[in-house]
Amino acid sequence: MTGGAINRLTLFKIPQDEDQEKLLSIYREMPSRAVKDGKPYIRSVTAGKAKNDQRAQGYTVAVVSVFESEADMVYYDNECAAHQNLKAFAKTVHHGAMMVFFENEI
Repeated sequence: MTGGAINRLTLFKIPQDEDQEKLLSIYREMPSRAVKDGKPYIRSVTAGKAKNDQRAQGYTVAVVSVFESEADMVYYDNECAAHQNLKAFAKTVHHGAMMVFFENEI
């Protein structure tokens, strides 16, 4: 890793509109609720419902989270209480999820 910001793209297949809204409401609070060493550590979160398009392949919610480092993303995955709550809800409503992460190379 070269030390650049980590961009994380997460896609969910959530059929029910009310469940999509609930997930988005949880993500809205993530930048302030996710704390590490007593302070927020996520650079930014951008999320929304996917527009109706055949290329979406059934994914209904897209989220881009930006972290200062891969270590922060690993903390988010394994230790962050706010993310654990989000995952607990998402597991009950999604019919598929996908995540990739990368450093900007352009």
